[in-house]
Formats: sequence, structure tokens, C-alpha cells
Amino acid sequence: MRQQDFYSGKRVWLTGATSGIGRALAYRLHELGAEVIVTARRETLLRDLQAELGQNRCHVFAGDVTDLDSMKRIAAEITATIGSIDIAIPNAGTHVFTVPEEFDSQEYLGLMNINFGGMLHCIEAVLPEMMKEGRGIIAPIASLAGYRGLPRAGAYGASKAAMIHFLESIRFHLQPLGIGIVIVNPGFVKTPLTDKNDFRMPFLVSAEYAAREICKGIMRGKREVAFPYLFSRILKLCRMLPAPLYERIINKCW
Repeated sequence: MRQQDFYSGKRVWLTGATSGIGRALAYRLHELGAEVIVTARRETLLRDLQAELGQNRCHVFAGDVTDLDSMKRIAAEITATIGSIDIAIPNAGTHVFTVPEEFDSQEYLGLMNINFGGMLHCIEAVLPEMMKEGRGIIAPIASLAGYRGLPRAGAYGASKAAMIHFLESIRFHLQPLGIGIVIVNPGFVKTPLTDKNDFRMPFLVSAEYAAREICKGIMRGKREVAFPYLFSRILKLCRMLPAPLYERIINKCW
């Protein structure tokens, strides 16, 4: 099946849509003929995105993913005004470095609330309608950083690991009900967030490349969309290494 045939007319709710992977996904999904429903905190940036895409098939619903009531309200408004959500892509997230000299548990918990909690809020908002209809796809954006501990990525990696674990678990319950779970695990993607990194990022890819891989993987019904291919395979292999060997390799390479 062509991607255009799969996505044409599908209602896709995308959070964190104003920059990075989210923005690239909005463009790609719109290009493929989807009804793109974009959410982020800043409505002015969403309106700018809508103006660039054209109001045809781009719908704006501003909101904060850390606010469960807001996410429930938005999902209900989408269903009432546009139709049932076919695909939900919880993408909103952030990153902070984790270093002992500046240890800040509240900052790390705040990050967990955005990355992991925000995903949970989006799922809770769309799940009742999807369960009622017996169909739908939920494809949150996690990260390869969730596979195993990496330097300075303790808080970020923990939030993504929590996402991966939760999604793998809930899939057992939702798959028999006709609801697909696609776990998206990108490597390093060039975005305003990664532009802040002060280290060399191996296998860095563009946000447009990420959007293409994500859309292709969702269409194919993959359980996991992990990219770039070689980097994801290396990190998958690293999950099987004994801790001393893994730490030695990471200390040399990172």
C-alpha cells in the first residue's frame, strides 16, 4: 500500500508540533493527505504552522500535555468537530542534562512529568473512544536513549525507558481490542533541542528523515520504529553486553 493511500483522510493528533520532529511530522502527514491536528502550548506558533500548511486539513488545538483535563477536553473537541482520532502521536518532550554537580531532583521529576506523564495524559484522552470503536493507533515518540544508561542522560533516558516499558506492557491489553501500539525510538535527530548538545552526536539525522521513517513505520504496523538503522542495531546489541564491558565501551566512545 502507498503511504498516501494509508494516510489520506486519517485524523492524526500530534502533540509537540511546533518544532523538531513534531513540526516535520506535521508537514509529512499533511503531504500524505492526513487531517493533521496539532497541539502545543503556544497557539501563535501553531497558527504560524497552520498558515504555512494551509487551513485545509490542518487543525489547531493549543494545550499543555502536563494538564490531563486539557488533553481530555482537546480529544473530546476533536471527536465532536472533526471526527474520531485514528492515530495519536504523543511527541511533546524535552531534555535536561543530568550531572552530579548540579543535581536537581525537581527538575528531573518535571522532565518525567512532561515526557512520560504527557504521553500518559494523551493516551488517557484518546483511549476511551478508541476502545469503543475497536480501532486506532497510538505511536508515542520515545528514544534509543531509553535502551540503557548513557552519560548525562539519566533523567531523559529514564523518562524514555519508562515510556518504552509502559507501551510494551499495555500492548498486551490493547492489541486484542484492535488498538495498535507503535513505539518510536529515534537516535540523534537535528532539532532545536539537540542543537544545545555540546558533544558529537553519532549518526545524526534530519527531522525530515525522522518524519519519513515514522510515517513509514506506522503504516507498516511495526511494533517499534527505531532509526537510524545501524545506530539502533548497535544500541540493541549493547543491551546484551555485561555491565563492565558496556561501561568500558561507552567511556571510550562518548
